Amino acid sequence: MSDIKVQKVADPEKQALPVFKEMESVLERVRARAFEIFSGRGFGHGHDLDDWLAAEREICWPAGELVEQDKAYTLSVGLPGFEPADISLTATPHELIVHAKSKAQSKKEEEVKKGQKLCWSEFRSNDVYRRVDLPRNIDVQSVSASLQNGLLNIVAMKAATVDKPARIVPISSAAA
Repeated sequence: MSDIKVQKVADPEKQALPVFKEMESVLERVRARAFEIFSGRGFGHGHDLDDWLAAEREICWPAGELVEQDKAYTLSVGLPGFEPADISLTATPHELIVHAKSKAQSKKEEEVKKGQKLCWSEFRSNDVYRRVDLPRNIDVQSVSASLQNGLLNIVAMKAATVDKPARIVPISSAAA
């Protein structure tokens, strides 16, 4: 099992990280592709969410699963073919951003160089992103990740919540 380096951002408002700008660019491509799918289908059919999800899968999103436990969240992301050095993880109090980019040359590029014609391919890009908004804030310093057999497992402890003391309202003698 290989550990993944986690970039921990306690206050994302104070840091301008490249991953945030990159994610905005990816989301813009997803928006444009979802609109293409939607307009190709015809307007008003009620499939806009399906079109958005199809665009995400097509553009860059690897499969993922978020599990909530009492004190933590566990996010699993399928990243077959990637090495730990290819993966970066950014954690903020309310989101996790996975970026994986393989430096290896794809088979598609190799085939073109050999003079072969690629008719179609279902291989995804070697530059993928997954951004997950969390239902509750996490303790950024506790986030850890490991890669085993193509599955990235991220564990993030929930942030401690401060319970407000119960407010005691005295009953006035006039109300009695």
